[in-house]
Amino acid sequence: MFPAHLIHQAAELVDQADSLVIAAGAGMGVDSGLPDFRGSDGFWKAYPALGQQAIPFYEIANPAAFRRYPRLAWGFYGHRLGLYRKTLPHAGFEILRQWGVAKPHGLSVYTSNVDGHFQQAGMEEAHINECHGSIHYLQCLLPCRNSIWQADPFIPEVDELQCQLLNAAPACPHCGGMARPNILMFGDSDWLEQRAQQQAARQAQWLSSASRPLVIELGAGTAIPSVRNFSHRVMLDHGGRLLRINLRESQVPFARDVGLAMGALEALTAIQAILEK
Repeated sequence: MFPAHLIHQAAELVDQADSLVIAAGAGMGVDSGLPDFRGSDGFWKAYPALGQQAIPFYEIANPAAFRRYPRLAWGFYGHRLGLYRKTLPHAGFEILRQWGVAKPHGLSVYTSNVDGHFQQAGMEEAHINECHGSIHYLQCLLPCRNSIWQADPFIPEVDELQCQLLNAAPACPHCGGMARPNILMFGDSDWLEQRAQQQAARQAQWLSSASRPLVIELGAGTAIPSVRNFSHRVMLDHGGRLLRINLRESQVPFARDVGLAMGALEALTAIQAILEK
């Protein structure tokens, strides 16, 4: 049983904040049923065809993969696109949305996840910063020009056992060459980041007028610390407090903050139960 006093402390932080900053990593999606890519074993369990070829995550999540083995690369990303489209965000997203609506200064989201689940859960696009891009947008693989477009018309057909795209890969509407997801990948010097830059600018403007922000960090680890670094910047630059929810790495930098070694949905549900009382 998790210590009740920590849940109460977390509820107090939520109750006292005038604004919320949601900082979400990959662990946020696990409770929705999305695969955990933690370590090669976790990745290869989700994609056994890549495990049989000993292709690690950083090699397939790489623009070079689209040139080296395009059907395999699009098999991987096409499967993820289909999975993210059909998977419903867990109830914790709605809990966060309701908390944000009740705050005087509202809510802002910073996430390294590319699944689009915060938008799918009903949070406003203008309040979301996807620092690694979104799988729901495409760009030219070259790229031939500085433009991106929505992936909605592309319906991937994937042989999941072989991780192979069966239908035609999406094409650039300008040059006709292969398109790729508008996601920041490993070894990626061609990512078109203008959408992410616009999101970051909107978030910075929002933060400039926020006071007493509470950072609720969920499922963000230290292996790729983009989200953790952002959490710490908000704390230092805006006097924010931190509620860190992480099954494996829940330690917090200051005694005034709260760390919960729990999954996202479990923790948010427990805090909500306290607030309702």
